[in-house]
Amino acid sequence: MADRGSGDGTRALRTRCCIAGGGPAGMVLGYLLARAGVDVVVLEKHTDFLRDFRGDTIHPSTLEVFRELGLFEQLRPLLQNEVRTLDVVVNGHRVTPVDFATLGGPCAFLGLMPQWDLLDFIARQAGAFPGFHLVMGAEATGLLWDRGAVSGVRARTAEGGLEVRADLTVAADGRSSTLRHQAGMPVRESGVPIDVLWFRLPKPAVEPPPTLAYLDAGEMVLTIDRGSYYQSGMLIPKGGFTRVRAEGMPRLRERVVGAAPFLGEVVGELREWDQVKLLTVQVNRATRWHRPGMLLIGDAAHAMSPAFGVGINLAVQDAVAAANLLTRALRHGPVPEATLAAVQRRRERPTVAMQSLQVLLHRQVVRPGGPAAGVPRSFPRPVRLLGRAAQPIVQRLAARLVGRGFRPEHVAGAVPVRRTGAHDRT
Repeated sequence: MADRGSGDGTRALRTRCCIAGGGPAGMVLGYLLARAGVDVVVLEKHTDFLRDFRGDTIHPSTLEVFRELGLFEQLRPLLQNEVRTLDVVVNGHRVTPVDFATLGGPCAFLGLMPQWDLLDFIARQAGAFPGFHLVMGAEATGLLWDRGAVSGVRARTAEGGLEVRADLTVAADGRSSTLRHQAGMPVRESGVPIDVLWFRLPKPAVEPPPTLAYLDAGEMVLTIDRGSYYQSGMLIPKGGFTRVRAEGMPRLRERVVGAAPFLGEVVGELREWDQVKLLTVQVNRATRWHRPGMLLIGDAAHAMSPAFGVGINLAVQDAVAAANLLTRALRHGPVPEATLAAVQRRRERPTVAMQSLQVLLHRQVVRPGGPAAGVPRSFPRPVRLLGRAAQPIVQRLAARLVGRGFRPEHVAGAVPVRRTGAHDRT
């Protein structure tokens, strides 16, 4: 990485690849490129990773990527929890639609870990490679162009302007990607009828078995175990937050307890509206993920719904596929646009498949007042027997779909490498 100043006080860098966005997609791609000997600069607009993300699930296919890199045993002690089955309670019926143990192998579980801890872990590991450069507090604000091709990124820092010239610019700057907009890459929206309210609740004195969601009284409440508390969520109709607030906090607490009665003793901790965060659910994807000198990955290429918690997983899979396809060209200079198009071809189909499934789920099942509201509290004995017989098949298929996805990626030539220095310590 070459570093120089300019006459107007703007700092200027030169690198092979500039990645805008230090989320899972950007950090994993930065790690993989630096591991392969490619000089890379990652720009992260915040000064640290300590923010309240809602996506804290690390799926088996992502754990497998870390295992292929020789990092699994270092990552595993940092997990808050290892979930081997996913339970859902529907109108008092506890069902287990997903059993990750059926996948086999050491990564046959869902890891729970605050995303800031995951990003810090990747940053420490990547920092051991001389070609990895993470610039915190650097917000990408625009693109640099050269004869119709993207040639880098313009960023804003506390110290002043920053320009990063690069053979390849990767936009991993989230679902509201500034760089995608500036490159004129249109987005196709898939309408979903829900938004999600997120809030924290302490655990009650007597905890039920780990449960992903409770559906009852026409409501759906999420209870993601974060160790000492639940990261909770409640589905509301799209655009319905104003109405929820107008109904008042007591009514919101009443709705939460209507779906998950065991939260009655702790829901009183929900007192102020600043404790409640609105996630506007989007399912969309860019129709084109590349321009000469530029590639989109992660949420910048495709925003996922919270359904199945696959957002991090899809982002990491994008990063692995991009590294596999781009590394050789990046070692020598600019990447042909045909190679960038190959990344989109490889990742678009599994993305479309998962998004289609998410949209179907939200429109038909997982929505306020959806079909689950009509599930009876008791079933005839033949129905119960049929359900038990079908459960192992459903669990195996769902584990494969949720845990690995439609096209799990593997690190090309994944042979653990020796890293030296203080960055080895976790």
